[in-house]
Amino acid sequence: MLLRFGYVSTALSLWEASPSRALTFTNWKKQDTDGRKEKLHHLTEENLINTLRALHYNIAHGIDIYRMSSSLVPLATHPEVKWDFVTPFRPLFEEIGALVKKHALRVSFHPNQFTLFTSPQDHVTDNAIIDMSYHYQMLEAMGLHKEATMNIHVGGAYGNKQGAIERFDQNFIKLQQPIRRQTTLENDDKTYTTEETLQICEKHGVPFVFDYHHHWANPGEEDFRELLPRIFATWDGTGKSPKFHLSSPKSEKLYRAHADYVEKDFAMDFIKALKDYGKSADIMIEAKAKDKAALNLVEELAKVRGFKRVKGAAIEI
Repeated sequence: MLLRFGYVSTALSLWEASPSRALTFTNWKKQDTDGRKEKLHHLTEENLINTLRALHYNIAHGIDIYRMSSSLVPLATHPEVKWDFVTPFRPLFEEIGALVKKHALRVSFHPNQFTLFTSPQDHVTDNAIIDMSYHYQMLEAMGLHKEATMNIHVGGAYGNKQGAIERFDQNFIKLQQPIRRQTTLENDDKTYTTEETLQICEKHGVPFVFDYHHHWANPGEEDFRELLPRIFATWDGTGKSPKFHLSSPKSEKLYRAHADYVEKDFAMDFIKALKDYGKSADIMIEAKAKDKAALNLVEELAKVRGFKRVKGAAIEI
């Protein structure tokens, strides 16, 4: 079996390579028409070029799993800005997609925490649909809209978890089917446990991204090992290995926050559970040290008996 590891957004090993350069609406309003356009175009071009730089870095270092920044396009979803961000940058979007396909990389997006479908307020759902559509539009421009996924959380409970789940059921189907088809759901560290999120995934035919750190912080009553067959089953028919998230708690007090690196001792119960299950998986490292954390963990795991490093960020067991 093969375990592949990846990281989120910014390759810290590269100089000035943030793909998330932003422009606030306040600063946008201060500009004249030409200034607004110039600023939006300049930042978007930088973000897309830095995404390409990260992809080339990943290829060179054997990192096949990568989460692209949700902030590639500044103010893309702001109701007063609404600009065509695809046409001017179509060659760059297409270059990203071609590179991903050529090297069989696995890329994804993770829309922000406010992109949720459990709110009793209609405008929150409307904004979630707009945000998911924005991410899907970028994937379309890259030619990756049938391959890459967009991962979200279930959302809040608003004092009535069952009622919130019912709203999710009603609101999630408002998304266009092609967008729903590329959506994955993740358990969170406070509200929706692994079992609860898994049930929602099974109901909607959505792949489940299991977050081990979140489960550790918010375990519910279930042993995640017993849920692995159901977790893996949600990925049947996708043509992809299941994806997991992994991070370490920052401290005993800040146990929900992510540490800079992933502690091998913290991760080993999870890694051993995957080993015992015996099927390949992809693991997104959500640590502050990004690419350095992913490569460091693989280096540590490669020292374990029976674990063989076969790429920069891949272990064969």
